[in-house]
Amino acid sequence: MKRHNSINNQKHLLSLRRILRKSLTPSEARLWFCLQKKQLDGKRFRRQFSVGNFILDFYCPKQKLAVELDGKHHFTPAGVMIDGERDAFLEAQGIAVLRFENNMVLMQLENVLETIRQHFSD
Repeated sequence: MKRHNSINNQKHLLSLRRILRKSLTPSEARLWFCLQKKQLDGKRFRRQFSVGNFILDFYCPKQKLAVELDGKHHFTPAGVMIDGERDAFLEAQGIAVLRFENNMVLMQLENVLETIRQHFSD
């Protein structure tokens, strides 16, 4: 039986994760369409997966790769600071973080998918 790290998918974030899964942004929905069901090079991604107190937009456990889509609030001084703390925490857990602006997913999807592929280790 698999043992899950106690910092992953903590129960107190369950209802928020469910809400986020049901209310994807247009860019999240478009990227999820390409990532779900192992469509990207056979890699399994999860959406709205939590690590610690952070909920990741998309996470590939086997690759230890988080994919975050950023809207305008991420580009404020407070957003940049929070994202920096979040990325440092995730990197301390051995998780690589890729960030894309929402518009990039909508306008340059193939480039986004290729960048994700380049971060696969096998």
